[in-house]
Amino acid sequence: MADLVQELLNPPSSADRRPNDKAHTDPVALQYLSTLASLPLSQLDGSEQQSLAQSSHSLLLSLQALSKRSHKSIIGSAANHSHLGTALPTLASSATDLTAAIPKLDNEAVRFSTTYHKSGDNELLNARKRALLLSRNVERLVDVLDLPTLLSTAISTGSSAPAANYASALDLNGHIRRLHGLYADSPLVSSVSAQADEAMQAMTKNLIMGLRTPGLKLASALRTVSWLRRVIPDLDTTGATGNGGGLGALFLVCRLSTLVNMLAALEPLRELAEQERARQQQNPTGSGWSGGQQTERYLKRYIEIFREQSFAIISMFRSIFPTHTNEAPLKTTDDDPLQPVPSAASTFLFHLIEMLMETLRIYLPTVKDQPSRDSLLTQVLYCAGSLGRLGGDFGVLLATIDVGEEAEDEWVEVVKRHRLMAGRLESIVGGKDKSTSDHIKA
Repeated sequence: MADLVQELLNPPSSADRRPNDKAHTDPVALQYLSTLASLPLSQLDGSEQQSLAQSSHSLLLSLQALSKRSHKSIIGSAANHSHLGTALPTLASSATDLTAAIPKLDNEAVRFSTTYHKSGDNELLNARKRALLLSRNVERLVDVLDLPTLLSTAISTGSSAPAANYASALDLNGHIRRLHGLYADSPLVSSVSAQADEAMQAMTKNLIMGLRTPGLKLASALRTVSWLRRVIPDLDTTGATGNGGGLGALFLVCRLSTLVNMLAALEPLRELAEQERARQQQNPTGSGWSGGQQTERYLKRYIEIFREQSFAIISMFRSIFPTHTNEAPLKTTDDDPLQPVPSAASTFLFHLIEMLMETLRIYLPTVKDQPSRDSLLTQVLYCAGSLGRLGGDFGVLLATIDVGEEAEDEWVEVVKRHRLMAGRLESIVGGKDKSTSDHIKA
């Protein structure tokens, strides 16, 4: 019945009419018509109109409140709704483009993953790996790069505390050598090794200069030679070249250079002696002034320096480079023209004696005063005895010095007195040693 009433109140148009079409049916209207049909007529005529007016007013108030509270959202929704007609076609076009681009994106992703895979060989990726490896090991590389600086610092401060600094420098150099052996193809390690070689050359120069120190002691010489053995091991060879090999020869050359420098400091006295010698050659009869006083001063100082330094050099050499008696000598035949080279110590001793003898041959004949000649001869004999303790007694060579026929008897007497005094001293020392040994035995 409610349907019939609704059709009467709202008849559909003939164009929209279709059989069994209920699209125009409003459920709320049907419910309200059903409610009206169930009410009595008196109620419809009386209170229903008032109820409808009250409901209408209530809805109006609700609509007003809603419009006041949400008018901006409603206006914005309306504006967006008006643009929705153009936004939807744009969205559809973009979706179509995205659908077409997805295969290309997939292909590029596959190509990227294939190109920059960890197992692939890519130059850019390898460069990044090297950069990452460098970043992780930067502290170690800095430590390696600091090695030459530490080595140079230890060597430069070695003069103040050589026992500690030179030992540390040698340890650092050994560490650098091991690194160079492990990483021979590394340019960085090769560069560090080259800088270390330069620093060790400077250290070698310092050590050699230390061997040329005038007041060199045995302990310092032992330390210096031990460091030189580690710095330049090629010089520390044994065999036909004698004890110590090239290192022993280097030691003797350095000490000889020191001796020559000390003797060169007597150059003013030598010039005066040379002037006296020239005057005597020009005027053989001579005068009291040219009797050789300046020459005596020069020879006394020369022999004194020579005696002290020569004994110190030979004794120090034998202490540092001792003779190994258990080593078998080299076997050579008598007809072999290439005989073994003598040891450096033996030839060096001959060279020292020849230096002194040459000086005596040149300047000793200038001294004309007999006491002065006796004093000089006694000093030379003591020097010969000092070197004789080391196997270098050259007293017999004094006979080769030409001092004139009138002075030969004087030389013989001086030599006899010297031998007599030396024999007495030896007997006294021997007697004391014998009494001491008897006392110890008792």
